[in-house]
Order: sequence, then structure tokens, then C-alpha cells
Amino acid sequence: MASKKKPKKGFGRFIKWFWIVFGSGILVVVLIFLLASWGVFGEMPTFERLENPQTNLATEILSSDGETLGKFYLDDNRTPVAFDQLPEHLVNALVSTEDARYYNHAGIDARGTLRAFVFLGTRGGASTISQQLARQLFVGVRSRNLFEAITQKIKEWVIATRLERNYTKEEIIAMYLNIYDFHYNADGIRSASRIYFGKEPLELKIEEGAMLVGMLKNSSLYNPIRREELVKNRRNTVLAQMAKYGYLTEQEKDSLQSLKMDLNFNPESHREGLATYFRMYLQRWLNRWVDENKKPDGTEYSIYLDGLKVYTTIDSRMQKNAEEAVETHMKRLQAEFFVQNTVERNPTTPFIGLEDFEIDGILERAMKSSARWRAMKRQGAKENQIRASFREKAEMTVFDWNSDSYEKDTIMTPLDSIRYYKTFLRTAMMSMEPQTGHVKAWVGGIDYKHFQYDNVIQGARQAGSTFKPFVYAAAIDQLRYSPCDSLPDSQYCIEPLKHGNPEAWCPKNSDGKYSGEMKTLKNALANSVNTITAQLIDKVGPGSVAEIAKNMGLTREIPEVPSIALGTPDFNVYEMVGAYGTFANQGVYVKPVMITRIEDKNGTVLYEYVPETKDVLSKDVAYAMVNLMEGVTEYGSGARLRHTFNTNNTVYKEVVTGYPYELNNPIAGKTGTTQNQSDGWFMGMVPNLVTGVWVGGEERSTHFRNLLYGQGASMALPIWALYMKANYANEDLGVSLEAFPEPEELSINVDCTKILEEIKEETDTEDDLDDLDF
Repeated sequence: MASKKKPKKGFGRFIKWFWIVFGSGILVVVLIFLLASWGVFGEMPTFERLENPQTNLATEILSSDGETLGKFYLDDNRTPVAFDQLPEHLVNALVSTEDARYYNHAGIDARGTLRAFVFLGTRGGASTISQQLARQLFVGVRSRNLFEAITQKIKEWVIATRLERNYTKEEIIAMYLNIYDFHYNADGIRSASRIYFGKEPLELKIEEGAMLVGMLKNSSLYNPIRREELVKNRRNTVLAQMAKYGYLTEQEKDSLQSLKMDLNFNPESHREGLATYFRMYLQRWLNRWVDENKKPDGTEYSIYLDGLKVYTTIDSRMQKNAEEAVETHMKRLQAEFFVQNTVERNPTTPFIGLEDFEIDGILERAMKSSARWRAMKRQGAKENQIRASFREKAEMTVFDWNSDSYEKDTIMTPLDSIRYYKTFLRTAMMSMEPQTGHVKAWVGGIDYKHFQYDNVIQGARQAGSTFKPFVYAAAIDQLRYSPCDSLPDSQYCIEPLKHGNPEAWCPKNSDGKYSGEMKTLKNALANSVNTITAQLIDKVGPGSVAEIAKNMGLTREIPEVPSIALGTPDFNVYEMVGAYGTFANQGVYVKPVMITRIEDKNGTVLYEYVPETKDVLSKDVAYAMVNLMEGVTEYGSGARLRHTFNTNNTVYKEVVTGYPYELNNPIAGKTGTTQNQSDGWFMGMVPNLVTGVWVGGEERSTHFRNLLYGQGASMALPIWALYMKANYANEDLGVSLEAFPEPEELSINVDCTKILEEIKEETDTEDDLDDLDF
């Protein structure tokens, strides 16, 4: 009888110990997870924090055409995107490079962890995408202390498994790409796409997405701006991984790896980019808004951390056209100003007509209001020390139209830099849709980085002849005048003590001449005949003019004296555009609006604007005023918009940028020039767009010496013309080429055809048209 073989005792003992060790390992892992979840290795995120991880989200400013104008943020320039806004190749690059078995594990890759343990990380790490997200959100930078590093890793494991239970795989990928810091304020994949390539994530090419995924290893080391070749090699490694896991063919991989790095670096900061002046206005507006509108729990919204979305009326395309028009003309105008204001020609440059003590006063005020003075004062410096510092030469970067990026490095004293900056002419421009009040473009100066004063809304300057339409509107409204009615062009005086004037007021025409002939109101406004404006304000009274101007949105003080007829009060471009919008909108004033809606990060509407309107003029009066101002561009001081004169004329060649313009559509407008040519204005209108432009020096004593260069038709009108031509070149903008709508039963005669033919014969020369503006 065969005997049974007894099992070997050694093998049985091995099996027994295997299960003991295996079971103990399982128990240890379970115990570690329990201890970690109980907070033994440090605080763990609560369920609520896992559901709503705290990340700083920038406030995003959106244009009316859906473009991002900019963001407000402190440290994190982050605007999250959903998974469906990520291109498939970007996700494939991430998975193949960072976590090839991502879709097959629940937060911990057992194979990868075992490999890393056995080979001590020499054959690749074991951190899954979920673990990397856990580290980014809750754990922080890996400690150099071994024990702390181990406890951090345990916490990552625990949090990663929790994240996998709370979120889908797609949500985790989106969260990870949204949280990562790609350097240069590129927080999250959307900012990185915009900053490094100037596009949205969905628009990224395969090689571009591969570069960004390559940066995930260490964005400081793999910095494409400083280490392009290193980053290119890393990008190619990512492309190789994509081919390895079947996302690219070998041919595609080779082709993509051969491509050069094609960066389009667009750093995002508060001082650079599109609509900088508008964004700074918006920042001030939002700060006031959050003070007055609290969260449901009573705390304040943060415009830097809470991820608000601010929807504005600005059209990014029109804004770009406006900024390019300002840049093109102001660069050319400034060059001529420099030619006329060399030290040899003007020893007190850039000031004209001032004594030394007056110049010293200007520089003294500028010095005491400077950031340097305030900073040194806060630090406890004595006044004599502060003054001495303004006379010490120092290295600095200053604005310069002729240098790359309009900046140059130089050495000068801070006091000299104050005088240097006062040589630059400033500008302001705003464009608005009169029917809605929507502001489409806003340019507050020539360069926000160096000139931060916003001349659109912060500054106010004498309006000159651009105020005259309010006088004419009062006369047509109250006296039922017609554009075809005539008054004599002769010296006219308003006697003393009338209309609150202590002395007689006898304004002169800009050329000091009086034709003695009868002139229609249309001709008088077109050519800024002061004597006729004086007669009109005498008939209606300054009080009536001031009242109608205030009803049209001019909120600044308007003295009720006759001299306001020639534009002596100060106004800003913002209010002037709103007021002129009343004429284009058939007599209805619509307050300019810039912000239409604010949403929180979840899309909840927090603010929605309500239009503010006011009926000021009848449709007939408004149309008559538009008809009057059409004369300005047909044969008056704005005629260069439509007609081509001698282009060899010095002014046209040197400062009338872009001339001839040859705009043939109906345009209503008004030029304006103040005393000594300190301010040049042009207000221009088509049926669905009203635009105002101002140009002048920071100081009123900084100006051209003569009317030829310093009039509104030379300083401001070219900006309007360049802007409108660019708008018309893009038919999608829908800027009107049509006539202004005429009321059905117009009760005011506007057909001055026969009279106009006579006037055209009298004034149809280049020299006449050059001297007509005031």
C-alpha cells in the first residue's frame, strides 16, 4: 500500500508567513489611511473643502464681443475653464506624460508605487494626476525633511482617493490644469495659453499643448522665455510619450518634434494690454460697488480673489482701432511739437508765455504731488533731503515715442524727468452708441504705464467751440429758429449788467474780421462765427443754455454768464460724448454705460444695469441740430474729412495724419479750439456712433504757437478720422454709413440748398477752410 507523502514543513511555513505579512501589510495600509484621515499626520481637508477647494480666482473683464480685456488679481491670475474647453490633444499629452494608467486607478497607481519603491524612483515617480492635484490644493511643496515628506505622501494618497470619489476623471484633469502655476502670472491653463501663445486653450496646436504639459514638471526650470532649448527638448519628450501610447503616429511625432518653438508672449499685467485706462476706471468703479454690495453672509466681495465676471460694453475691435488711431496720430503730432519747441526756438520749453517764477511754481507743485515725495515723506525724510533727491541723477526708464516699446533707459534727475514728461501732448477719446449709451471705446491717454491720469473722465478742459451747439439748441428749441435763418456777422456787444455780466461783453471772431453779411445759422456754426453765437445767447439767456446743457448730462458748474457761449467752462470727454449723444438719439439723453452685468464664479447675476434716460429735446430740434453740425464737415472747419485740398500744404504733410480721408457718408460734428491753442477738440457723429476726442498739454501753457497747428481740426480730428476709417473697414462692426433719421413730420426747415451754394462759392478754398476753426 503506497504511503502518503507528507507536505514539506518549510513550504507550509512560507505560505503561512506570506499571508501574515500580506495581511499585516493590508492592515498597516488601512491603519495608515485611518490615522491620516483622523488627522494624526496633520490637518486633513473636510468634505466641504473637498467639495469646494479654495483657489484664488481673478476677476475677468469681458468685452461686448466676448473677448477678455484683462483681469484683476493679486497673486493668482487664474480663470478656470471646464473640461469641454480643453482640446483633446492636451488631455492626451497630460495623461501619456504624467499618468499613463490614469483611467484605470482610483487615485493611487499600485504598479507605479511599487516600481518607485523597488527602484527608489530611478525609473519614474508614482504620483498620479489626482495626487499632484491633492498636493497643489491641500498639501503644499514637498518637505526636505524625510519624515515630513513621508507624512505628506500619505496625506496625498488619502486626499487623492477622496478626490476620485468626489469628482469625475474629467473634472480632476480640469482642476489640475486650472490650478497649476505656469510662471509669469500664468496661473492655470487659460492664462498660460493666453500669455505664451495669445489664444484660448481650445485653439492650442498639438505642439503648443505639449509644451505647456512639459512645463508641469517644473515651470521655473522649464521656462520657455529663459530656457527655450531646454523647454523644446521637454516638449519633444511629451510628444514622444504621446506616440508611445498611441495618441500620435511616429510620422506625426517626428514632424512635430522638428518644429521650432513659436511663442507669442503676451504678459498680462494691470499696466499693459488693451483698454488699460478703461480697466483702471473699472477697478475704481468695482471697489465702490463691493463697498455697497455685500455677500449673503455680510462679507465683502473681493475683486481680486472671488472670480467675478464683469461684462462691459467695450468692443475689443473698436477699442483696438481707437488705440491705434491715437498712437498713429499722437506720435506724428508730438514730433512736430518737438520741432517747434527746441531750446533754441523756445528757451522755456515746453512752456510758452510764462515767466521763470511761474515755471518754478509748476515744477514745485508737480514735485510735491509725485510718488517719490510722498514715499520719502512717509519714511520720515526731511524736506531738504527730499528736495536734494530730486536733483540727484539716477538711472530710469522713460517714455519715448521713437524707441522700441516706447521706452528708453536714460540718466537724469527726477526734477528733469518731471519737465521731460510735461513736453508730451496728452489725449482722450471715447466712443459711444447713442441709442443705448454703450461705450464702445475708451482711451484715456497715450500710454498708461507712464501717463496714468485718465483724461476721459478724470480731467476736464475748456470745451471751446464744441460748446456752441448747446447755445444753438437753446435758440432753436425756444425761438424756433431754423438752420437756414440768418443773422448779421458784425461786431456785437452785450451791454453791462445784462445776464449777470458786470461789464460789456464784445467777443471777436477768431480772425478778428467781420464780414457784415447775413449768415445762416448753419454757416455760422460750421465756421464758428463768434458774433452770431453771442447774438443767440443774448436772445435766449445764459441760464437757458446752462439748463439745456445740464439736462444733456454736463454736471460740472456752468456759470450763467454770456462768455459760456464760446466754451469757457471745463468739461471732460466722458460727459461731452454723452451730451452729443442726445442730438444723435433724437433728443433723448442716455447716460453713458460701461458695465452691463456682473456674475459671481458660479454664474449668479450680482448686478445688471438699468438705463438712465431723459427726454431733453424734441425730435425736430435734435434733427435740426444734427443738420447744423453736418455743415461743419460739408464746408466748415471739419471739411477735410470729406474733401481733398492741396496735400503739399505743410500742415497736411506734417500733422494731419492719414489725410486725405475721403469719408463720403453723412457726418455731423464740431471742432473746438481754446485760447492760445491749449486745447483741441473734435466731436463727430454718425447715426449709431458718437465719438469725442481731446488733445492738449498737461499744462495749458504747453501748446502750439499758432492756430494752423493747434486747432482742433489738426490736433484732434485726425484721430477721429483714422478711427472711423478702421471701423468702416470692418463691416461686422455695423457702424452706420446711412443718413440720420428724419422725423416723419419735420416742422423746422433744414433745406438751405440755395443759400449753401452761395456760401460754398465764397469759402471753397484751402486757405479759408484752414482758418475757420475756433
